Amino acid sequence: MSEIMFDPRAFCKIMLHAAKYPHLAVNGILLAENGKTSTIADAVPLFHQCLHVSPMAEVALVQVEAKALQKGQHIVGYYVGCENFYDNRFERAPGIRIADKIAESCSNACIAVIDNCSISINMRYPALKMWQYRDNRWSKAKCVVENDSVTFDAVSCLLQRGAAKELHDYDNYLDNTQNDWDNVHLNGDLKQILAMY
Repeated sequence: MSEIMFDPRAFCKIMLHAAKYPHLAVNGILLAENGKTSTIADAVPLFHQCLHVSPMAEVALVQVEAKALQKGQHIVGYYVGCENFYDNRFERAPGIRIADKIAESCSNACIAVIDNCSISINMRYPALKMWQYRDNRWSKAKCVVENDSVTFDAVSCLLQRGAAKELHDYDNYLDNTQNDWDNVHLNGDLKQILAMY
């Protein structure tokens, strides 16, 4: 079983996106540094309304890819959280076609399904179920979080202080272009909080 490593920043953003919209399905894009496909360096929250392939999803993918290239990154995966709190199965995840589209251009693409039941302020193991595209099909993979105990403490701290409200996804950007879907404002906070632990 292959392993997918998550940088603390990417993991925190995914957890905050799920926490911001606990009553809705959410999705986003996973980015890796150029030349590395098994380490997720960042996550870009996309939608909390319509998660399927749509014109807006295509526009978002083009914009995310362009910004990622400027930072020396590329799209390697997709994450999704189901609307139903207990529905954490790959087969039930909305927007899988987006992951399939990513797999067309990234040979080792991955998908992370958020395990909603595992997100808490006392998190002690990754709340992500992973799959990787290999041999023309999605196969289970293992999620590993870099500096896991420190990262879980940081997620707990962020959730307790209500930082999920500060995260902007692409839907928020479409409502108001002042909302930065790249979440640069949050990156500094994440770095500072991670340094405390």
